[in-house]
Amino acid sequence: CDDEIIEFVAGSKRCMPHFHMPLQSGSNAMLKRMRRRYRREQYSDRVRLIKTIMPHACIGVDVIVGFHGETDERFDESFQFIHQLDVSYLHVFTYSERSNTHAEQLDGHVPMSVRKTRNQRLRLLSDKKRHYFYSQHVQTCRPVLFERGLVDDSADEELNGFTDNYIKVVSACPPDMSNTIQQVHLTEIGSNGLMRGYRVQEEFIHH
Repeated sequence: CDDEIIEFVAGSKRCMPHFHMPLQSGSNAMLKRMRRRYRREQYSDRVRLIKTIMPHACIGVDVIVGFHGETDERFDESFQFIHQLDVSYLHVFTYSERSNTHAEQLDGHVPMSVRKTRNQRLRLLSDKKRHYFYSQHVQTCRPVLFERGLVDDSADEELNGFTDNYIKVVSACPPDMSNTIQQVHLTEIGSNGLMRGYRVQEEFIHH
């Protein structure tokens, strides 16, 4: 994810402003144990550049918890690093052993109960990150690709889909608008964590 790729996405009408960049750990010591070819400073620099050029961009992060050698101190270091990153959500994975791998030979086994606790902490952080990202788009208008209908049985003619920057939206729409892109004014974050909004008529957009 070099400067050229980021600048290309920023100027493209086809690429969406949504990046998903694996981090795995916010501890340089753990990245070294994982044999990753980058350090957390490089990752932070990439996030900073994306948000400088595209403040509205969504950034997803892959994280692994419980890799061999992840002490409490290293996990806390990773947690704090991710906490300060301007990212939008996390995909959290609990490390599981694989036979015939380099990692299998490493010391520092992390008990499964500890792995699960760390996973939960990061999932809660992800929820907060996503809510904050969504809140930055309240009272804005974005294109939404509607995908499927009826979020629940009580929702009459409601479709849900995603904005160009990967915000999940639910809005009152006729069923035949599934698989179409509509301009939607985002109004609030619903109790289910989805953004709610209303479809903006084309005549209004042109004005």
